[in-house]
Parts: sequence; C-alpha cells; structure tokens
Amino acid sequence: MSASLANEAQALHQRLASRADGVWFAPGRVNVIGEHTDYNDGFVLPLALPLGTAAAVSRRADALVRVVSGTHPETVEMSLAELAPGVPSGWAGYVAGTVWAMQAGGVDVPGLDVAVVGDVPLGAGLSSSASLECAVALAVSDLAQAGLSRTRLAEMARHAENDYVGMPCGVMDQMASMHGEAGHLVFLDTRTLEVEQVPFDLRRAGLTLLVVDTQAPHRLVDGEYAQRRSACERASAALGLTALRDVSDLEATLTTLADEEMRRRVRHVVTENRRVLDVVGLLRSGADPRAVGPLLTASHASMRDDYEITVAEVDTAVESALAAGAHGARMTGGGFGGSVIALVDDADVAGVEASVTDAFAAAGFDAPSVFSTQPSAGARRLR
Repeated sequence: MSASLANEAQALHQRLASRADGVWFAPGRVNVIGEHTDYNDGFVLPLALPLGTAAAVSRRADALVRVVSGTHPETVEMSLAELAPGVPSGWAGYVAGTVWAMQAGGVDVPGLDVAVVGDVPLGAGLSSSASLECAVALAVSDLAQAGLSRTRLAEMARHAENDYVGMPCGVMDQMASMHGEAGHLVFLDTRTLEVEQVPFDLRRAGLTLLVVDTQAPHRLVDGEYAQRRSACERASAALGLTALRDVSDLEATLTTLADEEMRRRVRHVVTENRRVLDVVGLLRSGADPRAVGPLLTASHASMRDDYEITVAEVDTAVESALAAGAHGARMTGGGFGGSVIALVDDADVAGVEASVTDAFAAAGFDAPSVFSTQPSAGARRLR
C-alpha cells in the first residue's frame, strides 16, 4: 500500500517541475486504549496503521516552500522567513507548521518542494494530520542531515499541530506514527516519552481488529476537545497536582471536587489510565488477546458517560458490534465522531460488519466504512 502511495507522490511531484530527492511515508494510527490520557501525563496504547501519507520532497536553491496535495488542486507557496501560526490555513498549514517547528527547533531547513498523497480517511479519528506532519518531518530531517531521533521529530510535529494549526492535542498520535512496529502496540508513557513495544499478534490468535469509520466526522478544533483539556487542567490545579496521572486515591479525590462535571472528567482519566496498564499487563503475560475485550468496552462506556465525547453513530457501532459477538469495542480518537474499533474472531468478521451496517441503516445514518487492520511499521523512507 505504501509503495503505491510512493508512486502517486512521485508522479504528483512532477507538477512542481522538479525531481524528488526521495519519498517518505508515515502512518496514521488507531488507539487501542487510552483516550484523553495523553495530555494528562498518562498512558496510551496505539498501533500504527498500514494507511498513511507519502511525501515526495526535493530541496530548492531558494527559501521557498511549495506544496501540492493529491486531494487539492492548488499549489501553495510560502517563504521560509514568513511562516507564522495560522498561515496558511487548511491542509497546507500542517506542512508549513512542521517546517516552522523544525526551524524553531534549530534545524537549518532548506527551501522545499513537497508533494503529499495519503490514504488515511479524513475526519475518521485516525490521525491523518499526524501522518502528514511526521512524513514531512522525517523528510526534512533527512534532507537537512539533522540526525534527529524519532521522539524529537514527534515532539516537533506535535508543536506544529498545537501552536501552528491550533489543535491542543497530546503527543500520542505523532509518537505512534514515528514508533510503530509491525505486530506490536506502542505503549507510551506520555510524561517520560518512554516507549515499549507490546506484542499484539492478532493473526496467530485468529483475531481481526475491525475499524468502523462511522462517517460522522469529528471537528476537534471547534472547541470540545479544548474544553475537556481545560477541565482536566483546572481539576489538577484544584487538587494541587501536576497532572491527573498523579491521582492515587480516586474515591478520596472525587469527594474533594464540588463540581459534578469535573468529577466525571477526572474519573474517566484515572480509570482509563488503569485500563491501559491492565491491557499492557495482560499482553505482556502472554494472555489470549481476547482477554482485553472487556477493557475496551469499559473504556467506551467511560468515554460515553464520564467524558461525554461519543455521538449516536459511534455508540450504535459499538453496541451492534458487541451484539454480533465482538469481544470488545470502543470509540477511538478524540471523539464527537470518527471511528470505532472492534476485536473480533476471524470467523465472525462478516457477521459483525453486517450487524453494524444494518444498525446504521435502521437508524438512518450514512453507511459506515469497515476495514480490518494489523499493527504496522512506523515512519520511514521509501525511496
């Protein structure tokens, strides 16, 4: 799949009337468990998808950056010296922001021609933006001979999304894209940025991880995500903690908070961290991956009831997948739309897909897009 994208990116690069110096690829991600814990210094457990973004990139002799995309007709041109948060807006802002963040980090960025092509569904909560940022970041690092670590590149990509685009995300998406490994989940401590590869061999277990793109696009920059993050920060301040990751006694903590909404937000984050650690413990011990299913479902209930970030489409997808025999199911991503994952026996895949599709039709929702996935490799140079 990435090879096909590389061909498309190289062909697209010809619109810039220059020859690409190389093609770099970075994947999107599915977060198996650990939602809205990353900006609370907590734990997350994503995997890198086989889907992602390919960037064909060449150096220029001047100080311009020119960008073309396979999904937009225009060529966007900008000066390295004039990059500033918010300009340009839209898809090109993620490229500009990555270049800007790398300049701010001390990288001597040359002028660039950049052609990008991706196959991560947009608006599905699968981190199409992080895949774009990470592909560009790795390309720039290589071309500038910066020698930056994958973790440092992920931090720069996150800086771009936070401070250039204006999306206050944590670092999970970019770290998953940079550190993904086939057959493994990326266990990330977002406080220390320590990474551990946790085995998740679904094929051997006779399992499939289904991804249901509900076609209900999330719109996180519109404010809901920022409101949840602000609530967590206010709760941490009220509790005298650096972050909600530091809560040791949940019940005692909840009694000290007068605001019911804040109590629900805290309860989700604290219990979600525990669920991540429980899943990691099971997989480390060699347990049948089916054993993590109930923890996935409990995570969804917490997002629905305590964090209040699900919508009717994702709840319907989870309920219908479970009714058809999924071992566990949950929304993945920041919420308010996007995708659901379901852990399913290979023999039950068709039945689960049919159950979800039928439930959507009965509810009058647009038909979902369902595909299976496996943990895949992270960002890399293709050519």
